[in-house]
Amino acid sequence: MQSLLIVVGVMAAAAPVPAARAQDALLRGFDAYVEGALRDWRVPGVAVAVVRNDSVVFSKGYGVRELGKPARVDAHTLFAIGSTTKAFTAAALAMLVDSGKVAWDDPVTKYLPWLELSDPYVTRELTVRDLLTHRSGLPRGDLVWYGSGLDRSDVLHHLRYLKPGWSFRSKYGYQNIMFLAAGEVVAAASGMSWGDFLKTRIFTPLGMSGTNTSVTALSGDVATPHKKIDDTVRVIPWRNIDNIAPAGSINSSVADLAQWLRLQLAGGTYGGRRLLSDSVVDTHFLSYGLGWLLRDYHGKQFVGHGGAIDGMRAEIGLVPEAHVGVVVLCNLDGTSFPSAILYRALDAYLGAPPRDWSAVLLAATRKAEARGDSTDKAFEAKRVRDTHPSLPLERYAGSYVDSLYGTVEIAEQGDHLVARWGPAFTGDLTHWHFDTFKATWRDRGLGESYLTFSVDDEGKVASVEVREVGEFKRSTPPPTRQAGR
Repeated sequence: MQSLLIVVGVMAAAAPVPAARAQDALLRGFDAYVEGALRDWRVPGVAVAVVRNDSVVFSKGYGVRELGKPARVDAHTLFAIGSTTKAFTAAALAMLVDSGKVAWDDPVTKYLPWLELSDPYVTRELTVRDLLTHRSGLPRGDLVWYGSGLDRSDVLHHLRYLKPGWSFRSKYGYQNIMFLAAGEVVAAASGMSWGDFLKTRIFTPLGMSGTNTSVTALSGDVATPHKKIDDTVRVIPWRNIDNIAPAGSINSSVADLAQWLRLQLAGGTYGGRRLLSDSVVDTHFLSYGLGWLLRDYHGKQFVGHGGAIDGMRAEIGLVPEAHVGVVVLCNLDGTSFPSAILYRALDAYLGAPPRDWSAVLLAATRKAEARGDSTDKAFEAKRVRDTHPSLPLERYAGSYVDSLYGTVEIAEQGDHLVARWGPAFTGDLTHWHFDTFKATWRDRGLGESYLTFSVDDEGKVASVEVREVGEFKRSTPPPTRQAGR
């Protein structure tokens, strides 16, 4: 039951592609297409692999690892694969289900008895299956972990402060922290860390020798992250996301990931050896399998997932009925470029009518950017100019606390205010209007935010609202104004 194993997310073993192998006839013109799309999308580098039946029919890199440097991307270049990591976490749990150490409908608290959500009923009823199918009822809450400096246990501790966005199991709602909890279930049930389990039970047996689970393990043939900042593609640092690792921290190459696709398409066996039982999971999911998105494509089931983390994008897609799968990794974030390349390759093997996916998605991207520009202009138009803060800058300085997101520190520095929020977010504040300030984060890849201070009836700052995040209450009294100032 091969689609069953696809939903679970099991891995395949290595079968290197000879460097001299001619490009598959169905992909004739593919090199030129990718090179042209690289220029159109301004992507520095990309790697692509295609698997058909049990063979890697294409595996190649294009472009450069880092802008301004000559090193080329190849099939073994490492990229961050982001949320395509989730299927690995699901596979690890499936192996534990197969061995009888875990059951899909076990309560999570059987393995993590200390886990607490805001709703006691959900705490009690949340199952391992719920963790992987995005039906916890919780909104994303990604700023709990992203750039926060919290470790994994602290991130999970903060779940008790994350209020539900909708009722439990009522609908799909993408949730990274639930996959962190899933990884901790792997550790609790197996007696080894999530990363060690993947290395021991998946990477090593399958010959995925270049793949790792942390930026701290990167060396050698590694792509550099890039981001468009002020309409210029710039190098940005690798982001350490070890505190959410089971949801997205794997770094890999298309050479290694092609082996993962091979096993998917071979129904869960490799070299005559079954790596996962075909009876460990119920396949009846509407839109999200265990670590995979499921939908129709040209009348066939498409199983796939994207991944995105600072400066990197990944797309993996399979059509089990046609025995074909594609992986695309690139070193520019915020782009649909990998999807364009994936669909171009899939269409060739599905016999679909030719379609210039790069042009289609680039046009859609430009429309979305135009809408974003309109939204920004509308926000700008609401700005009331020639206003002033209610208080001297020093009166805004202090600590502002939220139980979920931690502490924002505001300090007076020279002639302006500076906001500090965890290790990643340090920004210079400029007055916007009234008691609202714009924060320009010094890590330019993080963009800008707006902070609005609330002044109470006594003329004291009571809180600060970070736009699209929430309200932080003041925890320290305002400093005493010195005489003569």
